[in-house]
Amino acid sequence: MLLEPHTLIWALSEPDRLSRRARQTIESPRAHVVVSAASAWEIATKVRRGPMPQAEVVLAAYSRHLRRLRAQEAPITTEHALFSGGLEWDHHDPFDRMFAAQAILEGWTLVTRDRAFSTLTGITTLW
Repeated sequence: MLLEPHTLIWALSEPDRLSRRARQTIESPRAHVVVSAASAWEIATKVRRGPMPQAEVVLAAYSRHLRRLRAQEAPITTEHALFSGGLEWDHHDPFDRMFAAQAILEGWTLVTRDRAFSTLTGITTLW
């Protein structure tokens, strides 16, 4: 499963904000948790701009926090980038487009509260 940034931050700092299903799935010892390199990029950008101050703690020890979740880091490949840019989806956020592309191409369930993904064909979400 691929964690979107808000899911990652809440899993690390405010797990009660996750849905019961998302929290149980992420915390399962059998879970294969993946975090995109785009998450680090988006979180760092938002911390710099100000709308995610609670994420500063996550950024300060990012790799250690991912290990705590048993999360694997997923690089952005050229295939992901091309698919993301070509997605027929009326949603312009480049980070969301990348998460969608990675989830679709890699066959991962995207763990997100964002309803924008429900309009995209070919993606599986969990919340």
